[in-house]
Amino acid sequence: MSTVNQAFKQFYPAYKAKHKVSAEQSQAAFSIARCKTKELGSNFTICEDCNSVNVHYKSCRNRHCPLCQGVTKAVWVDQRCKDILNAPYFHVVLTIPEELHALVYQNKKLLYGLMYKAASQTITELSQDGRYLGAQPGFFCVLHTWSQDLRFHPHIHVVVMAGGLTKQQQWRSSKKKFFIPVKVLSKKFRGKYLHFLKEHYRQEQLEFHGRLQNFRDPSAFQNLIDECYQKDWYSYCKETFAGPMQVIKYLGRYTHRIAISNSRMVSVGDKAVTFRVRGKATRTLKGSEFIRRFLMHVLPKGFVKVRYYGLLASRNKKTKLKLCRQLTHSIPYQPRFEGLTTPDILSLLLGRDVTTCPQCKQGKLRFHKGRSP
Repeated sequence: MSTVNQAFKQFYPAYKAKHKVSAEQSQAAFSIARCKTKELGSNFTICEDCNSVNVHYKSCRNRHCPLCQGVTKAVWVDQRCKDILNAPYFHVVLTIPEELHALVYQNKKLLYGLMYKAASQTITELSQDGRYLGAQPGFFCVLHTWSQDLRFHPHIHVVVMAGGLTKQQQWRSSKKKFFIPVKVLSKKFRGKYLHFLKEHYRQEQLEFHGRLQNFRDPSAFQNLIDECYQKDWYSYCKETFAGPMQVIKYLGRYTHRIAISNSRMVSVGDKAVTFRVRGKATRTLKGSEFIRRFLMHVLPKGFVKVRYYGLLASRNKKTKLKLCRQLTHSIPYQPRFEGLTTPDILSLLLGRDVTTCPQCKQGKLRFHKGRSP
């Protein structure tokens, strides 16, 4: 089976020799190429019955590695289930125009953060408007930066409760359709983002390199802003989730998704990588181009990818969210993985006891750190 990890092991050394990479990209590439190989070291288990030895290569635990998301994702989703209310949810996607992509890429941490700020203020202000909902909902935002063919395409996914808490401390449900007209949502988001972008420019917080250096001229930058105001920013609301369980499935699909998973990889050849895009279509890229596109989506160090607002903000969970659980008659959820060890969690996920010897099928495995004897 071809993997992203295999592609990095084969093509990254030559790519690094010819191209400049950031510290975060270098670390991600190093980790992905060596994940679950002897180069990262190993631990081992010995069966108490048959004394067979099994070597287990260490995972890199990098959040961009396709081999390291399973348990992390499962535990995160399990914890988030405590916050799900007995109410429908909406899935909203907010995008920025292509004219801003290069600027965002050169100012990743600042302008990714601005996407969250503009999105959260947009949803919060319009939700509290009596013309739409007139209440405070709970929602979270997740940043994705890629298209199906791994091009740079930053956009925000938002999961919003179909209802909220009024100032009178009552639960107010929304209509079946998304309670904010998409055109209103899009214009508000556009206005927020461009307003704060101009503030960053005035405070000289933006960097301009290469072909963007002309934007250091205020008139050129203003022309860019005017061009972006003229465009309709593509935003949309997907179908409503039919109940809490669909929301939970969504959480697992989107929150810990990386640019491309191993399930989409078709082949890693001597010079090229082939992977699936939408449907049955495939795309073939030179090895160096595949590496370049993947590395575009490595997040800045310390960047928080999933952020919570409104009723889901940490300051509201023990008060407002707790009240909403009562008002919506939501059944309490007890996390199934809470307090369990990693082997216990893996056993539940795989449906088999991973502490049982794979050789004799009955002896218990004893874990040992370091190399096998």
